Amino acid sequence: MLNFVYETPTKVYFGKDEELKVGKIVEGFAPKKVLIHYGGQSAKKSGLLDRVKKALEDENIKYVELGGVKPNPELTLVRKGIELCLAEGVDFVLAVGGGSVIDSAKDIANGAANPDVDVWDFSLGKCSPAKTLKKGAVLTLSAAGSEMSGSCVITNEETGEKRGYGSHCNRMDFAIENPELTYTVSPYQTACGAVDIAMHTIERYFCPGEDTYLTDSIAEAVIKSTMKAGKDCLADPCNYEARANMMWASSLAHNGLTQCGRNFALVVHQFEHEVSGMYPEVAHGAGLAALWCSWARYVYSANIPRWTQYAANVWNLDVDYEHPERTIEAAINMQEQYYRSIGMPTNLRVLGVKEEDLERLTLNCTRNRTRELPGYKTLGYDDILNIYQMAYNAD
Repeated sequence: MLNFVYETPTKVYFGKDEELKVGKIVEGFAPKKVLIHYGGQSAKKSGLLDRVKKALEDENIKYVELGGVKPNPELTLVRKGIELCLAEGVDFVLAVGGGSVIDSAKDIANGAANPDVDVWDFSLGKCSPAKTLKKGAVLTLSAAGSEMSGSCVITNEETGEKRGYGSHCNRMDFAIENPELTYTVSPYQTACGAVDIAMHTIERYFCPGEDTYLTDSIAEAVIKSTMKAGKDCLADPCNYEARANMMWASSLAHNGLTQCGRNFALVVHQFEHEVSGMYPEVAHGAGLAALWCSWARYVYSANIPRWTQYAANVWNLDVDYEHPERTIEAAINMQEQYYRSIGMPTNLRVLGVKEEDLERLTLNCTRNRTRELPGYKTLGYDDILNIYQMAYNAD
């Protein structure tokens, strides 16, 4: 087991009606003014935004609003949010939404707290935020896990670049998680969420590190529970227990717990970021589903024991020790079938990706051939192009 630091500073308020406490929770931070940050019309139509505003008003907390966050949150709106915070004297950012809203709120909080730095430089890795504003989230979508993670992913819509960065400044001070708020999430977005949640842990599972059987057991439970909850949510959107398990898995899958003692690199996420950066209409979870099986088939031979463990413990397969590759391929096929069963794509063509763009995606992913992706098998330009091609040509 490798050395690690485990930090989970986000306080979680989980369960029915917990969002009604948001005013008292925020009041504990003694803010001068709050920015309420949200996405489209769903927060308004559901009445959630009004409940949040009333809760703040009941505590005499001043606020300003900024909506309009899109899936794959955009740098232009982040810059607008920073300007608003500086003009209005905002010192607390409250995200009401899913991962895109939360990531946008994180970047705004970091940019407003470091006004002398170009906020896009954080995403490019040129520098890290030295400080941030206090911030919290009212979660409405189980997917990205941004409510407890130290990551932030933003798209520069002018350049088509989608970049993520990690920082302790990206941790939310609190997250309110009421599973009932996810009842109206569409089947497609529910399925995308199930893919994304499980993938946050699946990718950690295949990062280098040995003798981590406790972490492995936790990871396997999160993966299996997420896939079950995803199916159950699709069968009955108002199944509280299914929504609750999926929401909690969202937080556990991306708060660092399932990587303890292992290295950390979300390789398939890097592939997908380039796809949805170039094609912003592509939902993140759908992009991951379209890519993962091709990546898995390309790399599994680099660590047969790890993959047979996954096949046995996640997919309950008996290992063929004379031909373990058969067991692994069966597990990958089963995961591919799971994606199909919940309406997720298993190739890039379905998402509208053009074959002539695969080389550009590869150049972007390798930062013009200057970057390799780590793992049991290090992936260079030719490897990454081969995986994109496999994902394009897959059934």
